[in-house]
Amino acid sequence: MTEVRPAPGYRSYLDHAATTPLRPEALEAMLPYLTVDFANPSGAHAESRRSRVALDDARDRIAELLGTGPGEVVLTSGGTESDDLAIQGGWDALSSELHGPGTVVCSAMEHHAVLEACRALAARTGADLRLVPSNPDGRVDLDALARACDSSVRLVSVMTVNNELGTVQPLEAVAEVVRRLAPTALLHTDAIQAVPWLDVASVTAPADLVSVSAHKFGGPKGCGALVLRHGARVRPRISGGGQERGRRSGTPNVAGAVATAAALTATVAGRDDDVARVASLRDRLSCGLTSKMAGITESGRDADRVAGILHLRIDGIESEALVVLLDEAGIAASAGAACSSGAVEPSHVLTSMGLDAATASSGVRFSLGVTTTDQDVDHALERVPHVVERLRN
Repeated sequence: MTEVRPAPGYRSYLDHAATTPLRPEALEAMLPYLTVDFANPSGAHAESRRSRVALDDARDRIAELLGTGPGEVVLTSGGTESDDLAIQGGWDALSSELHGPGTVVCSAMEHHAVLEACRALAARTGADLRLVPSNPDGRVDLDALARACDSSVRLVSVMTVNNELGTVQPLEAVAEVVRRLAPTALLHTDAIQAVPWLDVASVTAPADLVSVSAHKFGGPKGCGALVLRHGARVRPRISGGGQERGRRSGTPNVAGAVATAAALTATVAGRDDDVARVASLRDRLSCGLTSKMAGITESGRDADRVAGILHLRIDGIESEALVVLLDEAGIAASAGAACSSGAVEPSHVLTSMGLDAATASSGVRFSLGVTTTDQDVDHALERVPHVVERLRN
């Protein structure tokens, strides 16, 4: 078979873990609520009632697909707000019934949306913050989690899927530890990277609070949800008109909710086929790159991983320079954590696994999605080794 080489100027988008393209189903679903049925759903007239019906239908669909009831879904502006509302709002609701400063526990490999919410909570309330390290395979250390949990703990946060490595965290085992050693604590999970690849309804069932974000599975940016299970409550972080049953005020984003429901529906319907195809592409990319270059370690290879993320540590390479040169070569990838100055710091995910700063600065994440093609992988296999050789020389 004749190899089809990418045309000059071809670009491979391999950063789906950062954001995904809007699904056609989501775009089609949301357009009428941006143009025709644009009314505020909180009004009393016919136009508002149509918007309210659309909002309620979208909430019902989102709840069904996430394995909960519509009254347990709080629509938010995205994953960061969902995480913050779960952590700070959940803490405040629970702490109104308790005394003393208490303790918040989270894994050290959490996304910054969780880490910074926990740090802000500790600074605001005087709570003790305990960070739990990871095992070398990229999963939370359950023994360390057990040591961190006691009767003072009011909230524990462990993500469902790590956003850098793609490793699936052992939520059932985490929940067993928390229920046994900190029985009054809320368990939150950031499931934002899980939705395209896992049955979130079942995988996150042990958690009290579950955060998701639409733009990670083909929905629009600025839309997310927080699921409250097992009677969990949150105190609002945004005051105002009392929307979302008083848990999150603000005029509802009807178009965004409708698009989120459509994207989630399409994701769940095609997930099995998409997982199989994308996992095959990821494995071909991994095998191809490791066969062409020496000094490569595939992070999280020994753990259960989602199909869409391939994280490599490349000896003698700094990730910041690698990502820049990959961009010049027509490949969108990512690495590290960008701080406000624009510099790239060593990955806190990798340092949580016990790796030194130099090794933690050598990682690159290639993340694939439902629109990734064989040609994207062929392009990466052709260009990445040349970029690495250039940096090493």
